[in-house]
Amino acid sequence: MNDKAEVQELKEQEDVKTALKQTTGTKEVAPRPVAQVQDKLWFGTYILFLLGLGALHYLVGLDFFDLAPDNVALLRRLLTGAILIVLVLALAKSIRVYLISQIENKPARYNLERVLSLILGFALQTPITSLIGWVYLLIRQPYRVGDRIKIGEAKGDIIDVSYLDTTLWEVGGPYLSTEHPSGRIIKFPNSLVLSQTVYNYSWPLFPYIWNEIKFQVAYDTDLEFVARTMQQIVEEDLGEQMPDRVRVYRDLLSQTPVDELQIQEQPVVHFRASENTWLDAIVRYLVHPKESGRVKTRLTKKLLEKLNAESGRVLFPKSNLR
Repeated sequence: MNDKAEVQELKEQEDVKTALKQTTGTKEVAPRPVAQVQDKLWFGTYILFLLGLGALHYLVGLDFFDLAPDNVALLRRLLTGAILIVLVLALAKSIRVYLISQIENKPARYNLERVLSLILGFALQTPITSLIGWVYLLIRQPYRVGDRIKIGEAKGDIIDVSYLDTTLWEVGGPYLSTEHPSGRIIKFPNSLVLSQTVYNYSWPLFPYIWNEIKFQVAYDTDLEFVARTMQQIVEEDLGEQMPDRVRVYRDLLSQTPVDELQIQEQPVVHFRASENTWLDAIVRYLVHPKESGRVKTRLTKKLLEKLNAESGRVLFPKSNLR
């Protein structure tokens, strides 16, 4: 009996020790997580890509491949963009492999992975989209350096197109009523071209725009004289430039479903009923977008000088006050 009691007592002591180990958390230490071989291989691949792209970028800069200057500039820009993308991917991979994967707590590792993905998504969304927009600019060329464009609320001349953004020298703006440069610089991300309409006033095939000058005249004005005078002055000022430009314009339109027969080679004058008791006399002509302000000012002076000289045949709104 005594032997059985001793055996029973020893068994109970072992049970107590086991219970104490469970309650105090005493257990085998799990092996520390280590970076997997495949993860290291991926990281090494990124490094090799970076070295290869960097070497290629350097060789292109040395004219090693005997390319045209424009092609060299384009290739170097593409390589720089590729280097930036691979660098970001390598950085994200290194954080996962050498930081997050070393954490023993699996739920903590999972949560940090989610947080890292979220941070990368927010941080890289605009740069990556802008980089895609830059590639779109290279391929589709909706605008180039030197073009005058309008996109969103921004209007001006392109002075730089980088990997992530475009720089405009603003014309017009809230402080000016003309097309004069405002002195302000506008920068916008290249991603904007993927979601906004681009108005290019300097299309290489036809870098001109239609412009108008409008005067208000009375109903009893000599409309034939006004039309003839406005057309003659604008035609003399523009010389042979407008007919030549219109021919190009009509040739371009003839290759589309648009009816080009209504496009006249000379300045055209139209009359429209105004909202008040006057008529709008409108002369339309072609002009280079960067010269539109100067040309309009010059023509306005000539038109007013000629029309005011015939006060008996041309009645402006001020005539009603006499």
